[in-house]
This record gives sequence, C-alpha cells and structure tokens, in this order.
Amino acid sequence: MTRAGLILLCLVCVSGICGQAYAHPVPFTYIDVHPESGAVDVSVVMHTFDVAHDLNVQPAEKLLEADTLNAQRDAIFKLLRDRLQIAADGATLQGAVWSAPEAVPDRQSIRVRARFPLLRPAGRIEVRTQMFPYDPQHKTFLNVYESGAVAAQAILDKDRTAFEYFSGTRQGVRAVIGKFVPAGIHHILIGPDHLLFLAGLLLLGGTMKQLLLVVSAFTIAHSITLSLAVLGSVIPPANAIEPAIALSIVYVGADNLLVSAGGRDTRAWIAFAFGLIHGFGFANVLREMDLPGRALGWTLFAFNVGVEIGQLVFVVLVASLFVWIRSRSETAGRRLAFAGSIIVMLAGVFWFVKRVFFSGGTV
Repeated sequence: MTRAGLILLCLVCVSGICGQAYAHPVPFTYIDVHPESGAVDVSVVMHTFDVAHDLNVQPAEKLLEADTLNAQRDAIFKLLRDRLQIAADGATLQGAVWSAPEAVPDRQSIRVRARFPLLRPAGRIEVRTQMFPYDPQHKTFLNVYESGAVAAQAILDKDRTAFEYFSGTRQGVRAVIGKFVPAGIHHILIGPDHLLFLAGLLLLGGTMKQLLLVVSAFTIAHSITLSLAVLGSVIPPANAIEPAIALSIVYVGADNLLVSAGGRDTRAWIAFAFGLIHGFGFANVLREMDLPGRALGWTLFAFNVGVEIGQLVFVVLVASLFVWIRSRSETAGRRLAFAGSIIVMLAGVFWFVKRVFFSGGTV
C-alpha cells in the first residue's frame, strides 16, 4: 500500500470512530429525587439519542422541537412509567403527575418532571430503573436531595438497577432498623460456620454463668470488629477472613477434646479471640448492602441487634437440647461432647480447604 493510501485508510477509520462517537455522544441519564413530607418530586434528563432510538424518531434532534415533543408526549410518559419506579417504605408509588417534556438544547436532552404523592412522610425511598437497556454501557446518575442539598448519590446501570435512600428523620431511623435488624437475624441463622462455632462452644455445657460469659465474650468481640470494618478503620481481605473463621471452628473442636481430657476451660477467651475474626466476616456481608451513610451508626446498631437476636435464639435452643441430653444420661453427655467436637473439627477442615483451594477464599 502506498503512503497516500495508508493516510486515506487512517482518515476513513478516524471518521468512522468519530461518527460512532457523535452518533451516541453521551450514554447517560440524570435523575434528581426530592423527597418531601407529602410527595416525592423527580426530575429526569434524557439524551435525545436514547429517547429517539426507543421511540423510532429520526433524526434525534427533532425531539428538541416543540411540535415533535408534544406529539411524542404520551410515548415518553409510557417509557418513563415502564422503566422508572419510585417506592416509599417498600410500597411502589402510584398516581404520579407528569409535566410536559421540555427541551434542553444545550445538553441535547429533554427533561421531564413528575410528582409522586405520599400519604405520609417516608423513611426509605427506593429508586428502581434501567432506563435504556438497548445500550449495555448506559448509566443513570442519581442524586437524592434533602433540605435543598445533595444527601446521596449513586450510579445505576445494567448490573445495579436499584438504590435505597434513608432519610435523616425519625421515619428514616425506623426504616433503617426495620431493614437491618431482620438482615442481621437472617445472616446469623443462614451462616452455618458462625452457628457451628457457637455450637462447639456449648458442647461442654457448664453453668448458666459460664455459658453467659462465653456468649457475651463472642458478642463483644464481633461487635468491635464489625464496627471497625464497616467504618473503614480496619478492612482485612475476605480471602483471609473466611479461612480464618474455618480454622476457628477447628480450634474450638480440638480445644473441647483437650478440656475433656483434663485441660483448662478457656472457652470465654476463645470466644473473644475468634469473635474478633467472625466480626470481620459479618462486616463483609454488611458492606455488600447499600449502607446509608448518614445513618451508619443506626445501621451498625440494628444489624448487631439482629445478629444477637438470632444468636440468642440459637444458643437457647441448642443449650437446652444439650442440657436435656445430659440430664438423661451423663454418659450420653460425654459422648455428645466427644462426637460433636470431632464433627465440628471435620466441618472446619472441610470449609478451610474449600475456601483456600476451591473458592478463592469465600464460602
């Protein structure tokens, strides 16, 4: 190929790239949400290219003309009703009043406003949307305002289609507690490693005072590291924490066998030491949720309360079962402690091997 031909080829390629960039210059939508006591006001700014694509309007610039906008008004409203949902305290809001679409020529966009009525002030506002699914690169920039200032921001796309906002009011605090207490209960009750660690600590039995000391030590320890991790003070990697939790289960089982053979009962110290590690495991789960920054303290409190409720239910049931077995036969109690400790150790070894060698350090 001659030099002139090469230059011409380069110019053609550059022209094609520029043409593609011009064809879809800004794959973004902007949504502003203003929660109030009696309504939620929403403003949506969409690029003409995206709206024109989905409404089959050509060329896209025609949407900046008043006649075209008026003709496409109902289609634009339907598009927004299908792809944008606002919920308050878990209930999807209905009966929105939509403003006429208006052109924003300097941004090559159109703006539509809506007002969603509220029966009562909301503590939790959820925005669910996937504005233009045809474009996998499309992103929606979301701003939530309170008292005229930006209170929360998020970017929604094909992988993240919802965002929750908790207001800085009493209703917001109640909403945080209402969400994260059940989340804490759910996590502890579906976490077999945490439950098996607790069961291992209870296998040897003991007085009510001894068991209360063991459980309290575990609670205090995991509360400390849960708070440190969520606040960002200490964040160890999950691929180190999850195998360490498995090892803590192995250690509990082995320690039980040593105590049964005449060793010293140090379960309270074990519960505290390894409770610090389990707290980081709880934090890994909590950080995966949309944490309300302004209510982080209430979030930690609520999640911890939930964990303790689930933990207390489990401890009462398991401890009562072990007491009943020992009351029936002292020999059965000793066999329970021995066999149970072996099972605890084997489960811990299984989880450790799985998390280190087969699943990248996670369950």
